[in-house]
Amino acid sequence: MSDKLAAAKSFTYHARSTLEAPAKTGQFLTHFIESEVALQRPNKLRSSVTGDLPHYQFYYDGATVSALDGQKGLYATSKAPGTIDEMLPFVMEKAGIDFPSADFLMSNPYAELTKGLTHAIVVGHAMVNGTPCEHFAYMSPAANWEVWIDANSLPRRLATTYKSVVNFPRHQVEYLDWNLKPKLNASQFVFKKPEGAREIEFGAKADNPPQ
Repeated sequence: MSDKLAAAKSFTYHARSTLEAPAKTGQFLTHFIESEVALQRPNKLRSSVTGDLPHYQFYYDGATVSALDGQKGLYATSKAPGTIDEMLPFVMEKAGIDFPSADFLMSNPYAELTKGLTHAIVVGHAMVNGTPCEHFAYMSPAANWEVWIDANSLPRRLATTYKSVVNFPRHQVEYLDWNLKPKLNASQFVFKKPEGAREIEFGAKADNPPQ
């Protein structure tokens, strides 16, 4: 799986996610999220996120990263490192934007996925949305995670339990419509400021920051 993703010069996929996050009462709520992702190695990435959490669009063109919350008319832009491998940790730290599938987007997914592993098991055969898969489970100090891989060596589901967070929240992603040879052009990764949108700083603690 890792070799196949690393060898792909570009790819797109659609994802459906569930994310557990605390409410003001402390109770963990389940949120449902849809996203579209387009990647072109080594330095272009775009994603569009909708669902229960604030909607946003993310752009990386190799020189800058931009995030747009179209519903609130807010955007943020920053200079960024020159590769996806460098950009993802940068933007997650600087802006607090989470990429649950970041390991799959890196140039060497296997190296990222196996960092700090303490246990690994083959669970066995499983079905994901009607597709036969092999189910694998892993443990590390901070998280337990599972992945379901189809016969084409592509991930179909990723489930992560964060052991270092109170209440052990769980995040699950299902991957649909993989395309390892999409027709992409550079303009798709370039952010164009919408008329009337207001700029804020990445990571700003405003009332309505992009998330």
